[in-house]
Amino acid sequence: MPSIDDELFPSTPGKFKIDRSNRQLNRCFASTSTMFLWALFLIALTASYLSFQSFVDSGSRYLTASWGGIQWEKQVRTSAQIHRSGGISVLVTGATGFVGSHVSLALRKRGDGVVGLDNFNNYYDPSLKRARRSLLSSRGIFVVEGDLNDGKLLAKLFDVVAFTHVMHLAAQAGVRYALENPQSYVHSNIAGLVNLLETCKSANPQPAIVWASSSSVYGLNEKVPFSESDRTDQPASLYAATKKAGEEITHTYNHIYGLAITGLRFFTVYGPWGRPDMAYFSFTRNILQGKPITIYRGKNRVDLARDFTYIDDIVRGCLGSLDSSGKSTGSGGKKRGSAPYRIFNLGNTSPVTVPILVDILEKHLKVKAKRNFVEMPGNGDVPFTHANISSARNEFGYKPTTDLETGLRKFVRWYLSYYGYNTKAKLVH
Repeated sequence: MPSIDDELFPSTPGKFKIDRSNRQLNRCFASTSTMFLWALFLIALTASYLSFQSFVDSGSRYLTASWGGIQWEKQVRTSAQIHRSGGISVLVTGATGFVGSHVSLALRKRGDGVVGLDNFNNYYDPSLKRARRSLLSSRGIFVVEGDLNDGKLLAKLFDVVAFTHVMHLAAQAGVRYALENPQSYVHSNIAGLVNLLETCKSANPQPAIVWASSSSVYGLNEKVPFSESDRTDQPASLYAATKKAGEEITHTYNHIYGLAITGLRFFTVYGPWGRPDMAYFSFTRNILQGKPITIYRGKNRVDLARDFTYIDDIVRGCLGSLDSSGKSTGSGGKKRGSAPYRIFNLGNTSPVTVPILVDILEKHLKVKAKRNFVEMPGNGDVPFTHANISSARNEFGYKPTTDLETGLRKFVRWYLSYYGYNTKAKLVH
């Protein structure tokens, strides 16, 4: 049986001469060499495994990609099909958001084609967005999971479907969150908007675009009610600044490329399936849990007031804007003529103070709130909002019909049901 020396060294005469006097050293060297070879073998084996695992993971990611492929294209086309005479085909961004899900359902209900797009970010609990997606799916609406900044995805969507309209509702929302994560506002509200506009300008045919601006653009404006012609050059928050920038950017694309664009300044939207970061939502949660609620006050202990607008009224305004949007005039990225550029307020025109909002919640919840009044910090909030809606009323017959008492009653009924205080949640209309 060959010795270890024979295994490690060639047996050809004259090549090596082993000094038997250093046999112990040689044994040690041989043992070390063996370990070194085994180490090399294990490293190679590990590298091979990791390489194979990387290949498997890459293949898995390809096979489970959130977009692309024959089946995916079929789902997009089916969802975009129009089921009424004179209907439209709409790409709804932010489709699993609060306003986006309601608008998508309303479009589908009247027979329009709808395809959703959402990145399901975690600004608030994504499970609520996924619950909304399940609801949309049950109505035959396909939602693509992807980001506005993915230019290839947007180009693919327009390659698969010739959308007549885009309802752009995707955005980083919230005034106070900008203090924590300012980059997210630039990423979504500016870069994402520009990427969408770039795709739309190159589409053939170009779609008409309706998008969500915000009442926050009025900033420090003290003239009431707020009108579209009022100053909007004094934003009080980064969120407001990005929405104001969006209005300037969309005007540029309208002017250069002939895109028909309508901006909607929403005023404090509330209702079933709402955003958990909104005051009425968090108040409801804390009141039911017996926790105190923080109510801000302005200078000289003046109560803050908001033009609370029920979701159904906002949806009617969105659909009216889509139906009256006019047509884009460009082709292949070149303007062929002037196209409509419009901005409208969508509000309720009846501001209500926050303490009265809490009174109404107490009535419907049948629980008293533990109120903690605090002076409003300098975090971007404004003391009041009040919409002049005459332009929207004259242009497409916008007329809010839901007062705060009625709207909060519907919200509370949904909330108790969705969070297990009652029966299974259903969309309230």
